[in-house]
Amino acid sequence: MLAATGIVFALMGLGLFIPGVWLLTLGGSAYYAVVGLAILAVAVLIFRRSAEALTVYALVIVGSLAWAIWEVGFDWWQLVPRGGVIALLGIWLYLPAMRRRLPTDADRPAPGLPIALSLIAAIAVGVYSMTQDPADISGSLPVEVVSADPDLGPTAGDEEWHQYGRTQYGQRYSPLQQINIQNVGELEQVWQYQTGDVKLPQDVTETTYQVTPLKVGDNLYICTPHNLAIALDAASGEEIWRYDANSGLEPDRQHQTCRGVTYWRDPARAADAACAERIYMPTADARLIALDARTGTLCTGFGDGGVLRLERGMPYNPAGYYYSTSPPIAVNGRLIFGGAVNDNFSIQSPSGVIRAFDINTGALLWNWDSGNPDDTAPIDYEAGETYVANSPNSWSVFSVDEERGLVYIPLGNQVPDQLGMGRSEAVEEHSSSIVALNVTTGQREWVFQTVHHDLWDMDVPAQPVLIDLTQPDGSTLPALVGPTKQGDIYVLNRETGEPILPVTEEPAPGGAIPEDFTAPTQPTSALTFKPDMLREKDMWGVSVFDQLACRIQYHRLNYEGRYTPPSINGTIVYPGNFGVFNWGSIAVDPERQVMFGMPTYLPFTSRLVPAADIPAPVEGATASEQGLNRNEGAPYGVVMGPFLGILGVPCSAPPWGYVAGADLRTGEIAWQHRNGTVRDMTPLPLPFKLGVPGIGGPIITKGGVAFLGATVDNYLRGYDLTTGEQLWKARLPAGGQSTPMTYMQDGRQYLVMVAGGHGSVGTKPGDYVIAYALPER
Repeated sequence: MLAATGIVFALMGLGLFIPGVWLLTLGGSAYYAVVGLAILAVAVLIFRRSAEALTVYALVIVGSLAWAIWEVGFDWWQLVPRGGVIALLGIWLYLPAMRRRLPTDADRPAPGLPIALSLIAAIAVGVYSMTQDPADISGSLPVEVVSADPDLGPTAGDEEWHQYGRTQYGQRYSPLQQINIQNVGELEQVWQYQTGDVKLPQDVTETTYQVTPLKVGDNLYICTPHNLAIALDAASGEEIWRYDANSGLEPDRQHQTCRGVTYWRDPARAADAACAERIYMPTADARLIALDARTGTLCTGFGDGGVLRLERGMPYNPAGYYYSTSPPIAVNGRLIFGGAVNDNFSIQSPSGVIRAFDINTGALLWNWDSGNPDDTAPIDYEAGETYVANSPNSWSVFSVDEERGLVYIPLGNQVPDQLGMGRSEAVEEHSSSIVALNVTTGQREWVFQTVHHDLWDMDVPAQPVLIDLTQPDGSTLPALVGPTKQGDIYVLNRETGEPILPVTEEPAPGGAIPEDFTAPTQPTSALTFKPDMLREKDMWGVSVFDQLACRIQYHRLNYEGRYTPPSINGTIVYPGNFGVFNWGSIAVDPERQVMFGMPTYLPFTSRLVPAADIPAPVEGATASEQGLNRNEGAPYGVVMGPFLGILGVPCSAPPWGYVAGADLRTGEIAWQHRNGTVRDMTPLPLPFKLGVPGIGGPIITKGGVAFLGATVDNYLRGYDLTTGEQLWKARLPAGGQSTPMTYMQDGRQYLVMVAGGHGSVGTKPGDYVIAYALPER
């Protein structure tokens, strides 16, 4: 037993000393080399049956404890990997069975007081740190009603949910208050529907269910990842009709999803006429389909027999490279939308053009191409005219100010995301920006860029939110709130694009590859959730060993903070590609003029690979944004993915995900709390609330409750908007990576959530639509 113990200590000492010396040569902490040497000394003393082993190891525990507190304070989740294994071995040495084998003489076991005191100190620190949360920001949002009669955007009534964000303003706010902070804990499931559309073995990795249902009259309308359009009874969840678009499977699609459908009522038709009410659904094979909202049959007067082909006018059109994952905007007799272009596949990519089509016929009315931004006259498909190849695209949802005649477009980047050489002046101006276009003509009114010379895939991912903000003097300004991947939330005047909350230019790291360059400064909003710069002490792991491995990786990769450029050596990208905010956007209360959001913090890494070193593609491989992205035709490919340790857990310390509330008038973050558990991230269902990543969106109700799924632990939760306190949760049968919605039907308020999982974050796939309500009295 003693020999085996000595071997364990010797292996642990070597496991810390050798990589600890490596870390030291990289400029990292000396702790691991020093403590590894000390534990090797303990191993030697154990082999010699010397009682001094206990005293020396007690010093190891005390020294490790002091070092850990100096590095991270009283943060339980940071202290555990630093001291957990060390403390467990201390307990083992303290056992009488061990001390008897390390006698001070023939009759007495070795004294245990030094090691006992050191363990008591470690336990006391651990217990105290469990009561602390250094990452938490406690506070309250203002409760006063700033605007008693706010502009919610064109709406059909409080009981309805006609648009992706409820109205064209994208606020994700419902005036309903039957469910409120006093009774939300009583919510119960009242019906469940399964679409039958499940993830298939041959599907691409990024097969996800992200739809937000619409509620119109007595019906709900949804789409599914494989492009089924379905109508349900809003009270019972019973299926009314379904339409299968037969979009098929294509291994070169990067995404297989549908975020929603578009509803439109034709005012020129009698209410009972065919296709007086329509549902428009985008498909994964680049079509837009018009359906009768009452029957699910094709509206044959639209496009070609009810179908519009969206690949027309594309200079390159490989199968699976272009499609639309988000619903179009319906405004003033027009359908306006963009499309998703596969990231980092090839420089010969389709255009990112934004187009407006006649909502009745599908005729092209205008096109705005960020690669040719001044010419919006519709091109002639029949004459073979094409758009600009590989111009920045918009794959997310638009917002509209119908009164001002402006549509607001969140724009992405040109392929490849990580290579900026050769971009045109127009592309440089519009990449990763928010653009306002005239609804009637497509002409650009203004552009606001959120990243200069984007080399990090920092697309503007979220639907801009429109709200009228009250100023200190009592006047109001028409505002646009734009969440970004890099954590900044820009509050702009939506008429002019000028900042309402201040925007500053901050110095950015240099050091791009010789063929490229970096912007000397990058914008930062006064309202920002940008993360602090990662430090070596922020590296994490399950144990001291994988944490040490992450520290070594941290020093081996290029990293000088946010906007460190891509490199052949490898770069830490933080915020990572999922961003602080993504397509789920934020929710805004237009009465109190506050926001609720889910900032996420998960670093990625990227490494440029010279084209000559890229191996031939593997037959049958499917598209993905992680792993090797080939960038065909470019001088470099890129390998990217989350910054993970040797055990597959993030190298950065938790929390990785929060819920947060901020005042939009002042830009102040009122509260921020870690959100979600690791229950579905580990083999055992552990309920530890570390604060986990997520992707999805929130909603707010006038009842003072915010609802959010999104997290990787498969729950739907309700929160007090004022304080962020969690008030209710429901276990979902699959990943909840969609945005919930709420409506009133027959005097009862319903909350509906779609649970179908997300391929990239690895949550459980499914096909569920679930409704919750208060018990009937």
